[in-house]
Order: sequence, then C-alpha cells, then structure tokens
Amino acid sequence: MNNYIIYDLEATCWLGRPPKGLNEVIEIGAVRINAYGDVLGRFERFVKPTINPLLSGFCKKLTSISQQQVNSAQTFDRVVIEFMEWGDLFNEETYVCSWGNNDKKLLNDDCHLHNIDTDWLDNYVNLKDQYDRLKHNGNSHVKGTLKKIVIREGFEFTGIQHRAISDAENLAKIFLKYFDEWTFV
Repeated sequence: MNNYIIYDLEATCWLGRPPKGLNEVIEIGAVRINAYGDVLGRFERFVKPTINPLLSGFCKKLTSISQQQVNSAQTFDRVVIEFMEWGDLFNEETYVCSWGNNDKKLLNDDCHLHNIDTDWLDNYVNLKDQYDRLKHNGNSHVKGTLKKIVIREGFEFTGIQHRAISDAENLAKIFLKYFDEWTFV
C-alpha cells in the first residue's frame, strides 16, 4: 500500500554564488500520508552544515533559522538516516514528493557528500510539474511562490514561509486536494 512523504528542505544560501559552489541542507520538514489520504505524522529536524557551517545573514533572515539551531543539530548523515527510517523510504511503495526538482537535487548532493545511498530517491515525484499539467495541461509553468499557490487553491498558508515543516504542511494541503489526480510511476 502506497505511502507519500511530502517534504521540503531549507539549505545554506547567500546573496550571489555560494562559497565552494555547494548548498547544504539545514532543515528537513515532511508530512507522511497513507494511501487513504490520512496524515500519519510529521518530521522536522535541523541539520548542522559541515562544509560551510556559518549561516549567512541572508540565509538567517530568509529562513528564520538561527546559527544556534544548526549548531546544536546533528549532521546530515545522521538526520537523513533518521528521516529515511521515519518515512520508510526503502519501501518500494513509498513516494517522496516535493515542489520542484531543487529539493531532490539538494538531497542527492548531500547524500553523495556523506556517502549515503540514494536509491530511495528513485520514487521521487515533482509535484510542481504535475500541478502544472493538472492546471495548465503542461502549456505554461506554474507562476508564483508556494504560498501564492496555496492561497490560490483556497487554503490559508500556515506557519512560516521558507521553513521546511511549514512549506511541507502547506504543500500537503495541495497534495490532498488533488489526491486522486497525481501520477506515480
């Protein structure tokens, strides 16, 4: 029976190019939904970056994540293992879903950095692309932020924008609204 992990990430960020060309995950937020559309739980963890451990002022302002929060967190290798276990991500019937490919790329890059297998990302679903096909027959790209899309769909955006758990919970609203219309291959 299928399970769906609706997730969002926050990552180190700067105005301009990142140092050493690498963004690292600093927060994982996710909602687990079963095949009946029931929300089974949530996952929220900060992650301590290792290559660029100091958050930029831009990043702290954008995400509202403090240096102290990431300093006291576990590193990616430990948090992602906890995430995979929580989400049962090695189960072939579990799909990981996010809003756009950037979160998949971030997970993939950080997993490779920490020598962690990425086979569990084979069941990845880009909800933004599918939403575009649902709403526009694939003829245009989704315009606007996740917050604007959530509001356009008739929901209130709850939580803090650019916080992983808030974005995941709000994306789950859209996921559940169109629950029977997503394609999982």
